[in-house]
Amino acid sequence: MDIDFRPIFLIIGFLLIILSLGMLVPATIDLLAQNQNWLAFITSSLFTLFIGVATFISCRSGKINLNLRQAFLITTLSWIILPIFASIPFMISDIQLSFTDAFFESMSGITTTGATIIIGLDNMTTGLLIWRCILQWLGGLGIIIMAFTILPFLKVGGMQMFKIEGFDTHENFIPRATELASSLIIIFSSLTILWAFLYWLAGMNILDSISHSMTTIATGGYSNHDDSIGYFNSSAIEFIASMGMIAGGVPFLLYIQVLKGKPKSLFYDPQVIWFISIIIFFIILISLYLIIKNIYSPLDALRFASFNTISVLTGTGYASEDFGAWGAFPIVIFFLLMFVGGCAGSTTCGIKIFRFQILIEVVRVQLKKLSEPHGVFTPQFNRHSLDDDITSSVVGFFYLYLLTVCILATCLAALDIDFLTALSGAASA
Repeated sequence: MDIDFRPIFLIIGFLLIILSLGMLVPATIDLLAQNQNWLAFITSSLFTLFIGVATFISCRSGKINLNLRQAFLITTLSWIILPIFASIPFMISDIQLSFTDAFFESMSGITTTGATIIIGLDNMTTGLLIWRCILQWLGGLGIIIMAFTILPFLKVGGMQMFKIEGFDTHENFIPRATELASSLIIIFSSLTILWAFLYWLAGMNILDSISHSMTTIATGGYSNHDDSIGYFNSSAIEFIASMGMIAGGVPFLLYIQVLKGKPKSLFYDPQVIWFISIIIFFIILISLYLIIKNIYSPLDALRFASFNTISVLTGTGYASEDFGAWGAFPIVIFFLLMFVGGCAGSTTCGIKIFRFQILIEVVRVQLKKLSEPHGVFTPQFNRHSLDDDITSSVVGFFYLYLLTVCILATCLAALDIDFLTALSGAASA
């Protein structure tokens, strides 16, 4: 079967245009601050804009009808092509990263992974700091839009459960996706502005408040300082960051329902209930451990356990303390929480809570069948029966996810990295 690549590169061209416009923000900031890196951003923006416009114009072919193969290719190619162009400013600016390092930094940013190879953030120019945060903000927005548009269409890992009305036919895909994306952009931007204001009230300067608000709501974890959130040594800032990470870990579709007059949907969603319950349970557990071991006072134990538990669970990666010095127990807990993540349709990483809910339900049904062989049992989620297509997708996702972690950890270990670092690095990536 031949694949029409025009719709694929039409969308990628459009995404490149957006990326090029994003480069104008750090260019303007550096120009006003009289930093020479504005030339690097302008050059990168013009080059990216030229490629994006040329690709978009050359691939226009009237009405877009996406099939399954095209959707898969859009998803894969966009996550490869966009970081390549996003890495250009890192290579031609004053830090002059190699292509490998620049690609790693931009890929980490756009996928909101949060890993960085840059040292000396406190002395970096303003434009580069903002650019890193813009990448995570755009990446986080792209993740939630993809979660409600493309992934349900592809039936990846059980995401078909979250298919929205109007996406059942290829003809309605683009108009409905555009409408949904517009709503999500407004909500995402509003939350970012709100958290920037809260950070500013808590004592951050304007640059830090805007930068950290973008990476908090995107649950990306990039900071303007090598010590991350710990640089500020402020319980108020840590509390605001914690609430922001939780806000980013909630399904963004629920925010749309709240705006439509259904506020109860945010509090009665089974994913959200599990999400909050897991956070509370492990905060209490880690706090008690820190108190019993006399590592912190009760208030400090609650403060540091809360912030770091939420940061690890959501995959944000902010740090306020070196929890590696707390002992083996918290390290094991945090390592396991890395796999969980937040809710489906959020900016968080990990396997996602709904898949654990489904897996537990499948196991429960299997155990019931063992005890009552002649009984008829059907796994359910949110009071709806789950068909075999969904359960097999979730089980397959678990297998592929863990297999990928094992393969990556083995490759890292082959580079003489110790076992724990290799495994945790693979899991976080």
